[in-house]
Amino acid sequence: MKKDKKGFITEFKEFIMRGNVLDMAIGVIIASAFGKITTSLVNDMFMPFLGYIIGDMDLTKYNITLAPATADTEAVVLGLGTFISTIIDFVLIAFIIFLMIKVFAKTKEITEKKLLKKQEEEAAPEAPAAPTTEELLTDILAELRNGNK
Repeated sequence: MKKDKKGFITEFKEFIMRGNVLDMAIGVIIASAFGKITTSLVNDMFMPFLGYIIGDMDLTKYNITLAPATADTEAVVLGLGTFISTIIDFVLIAFIIFLMIKVFAKTKEITEKKLLKKQEEEAAPEAPAAPTTEELLTDILAELRNGNK
């Protein structure tokens, strides 16, 4: 078998420069920035409002102690409150992302409809104007005159 003479570095460069790899990298970067926005929205906007509604209750304080701390070991604690708080964060973030995707999809749909309509208007050639009855009769009369000669 003959091996390809491309070096490992050359193959790696070709792999990295493929469009789908670059698109994926850009998507990951944008997703991390978007994650910060949604986390801030949930933590700084919705969670204080939710805390106000339920009476400034800090769910992270509600834990179940399975074994108390001793001189040799730390306490064994189930972070039930933290878990519930994380679930609430997840649901709120998922809901916000769902709403944003719906808005983006609707915007894209409207934009595509406008673009399609514009393309149809530009692509559809105007039908040639149909000859009037007088023009048709004039043409017929000219043909009859030429035919009798």
